[in-house]
Amino acid sequence: MKNDPWPTESASDQARAAEKETGRVEAFSDGVFAIAITLLVLELKVPKAPPGGLVAALLQQWPTFLSYFTSFATILVMWVNHHEIFNHIRRTSVAFLFLNGLLLLFVTVVPFPTSLVSAHLLSADARAAAAIYAGTYFLIALSFNALWLYASSGRRLIGHRSDQRHIDAITRNYRFGPIFYFAAFLLAFLWVPASLGLCLALAMFFAVTASVKKGTGPVS
Repeated sequence: MKNDPWPTESASDQARAAEKETGRVEAFSDGVFAIAITLLVLELKVPKAPPGGLVAALLQQWPTFLSYFTSFATILVMWVNHHEIFNHIRRTSVAFLFLNGLLLLFVTVVPFPTSLVSAHLLSADARAAAAIYAGTYFLIALSFNALWLYASSGRRLIGHRSDQRHIDAITRNYRFGPIFYFAAFLLAFLWVPASLGLCLALAMFFAVTASVKKGTGPVS
């Protein structure tokens, strides 16, 4: 029997190629998250204060520190959750790449509504600023759900050794995001502190759920 001059790619070669592709997507995404979270610090300014008045001037900038902390914590938690889902994703597709790009689009926007809240939290435009802030996170939550549901539906892009219980747990947890961020958006028109507080509480919720391993096993 003659040897095939065009040998077919083995299953292991295909697996390595798919893993390399997902690694590239995650590395690119990590870079975008890093840039977005770094840009937040540009809102922290050294205040102009008379001698002996530095502490008072810094305290007057509490809206800036509050919005910075909330945005930093939220982007950090989003990055952790993004990393978590890539522990299960072992293949990519064109549709998945575009959905991931949509998520990153909204992530890069976060410094802008953060600036709005910093500048207008104590003004007559506080409600509008808080609504744009919460609305941005609502769009991010929708994008996160779309990305994960596309990847996990029928285990389309999921590694075959990922525990289905963990996949289902991630799906259930992500459902809370759009609902409560939309609630935060509506709260912005009624009570701004409650809206911002809910955004921060959601960041803490997703931080906790990301840190709890629910029946997960090795993935490949």
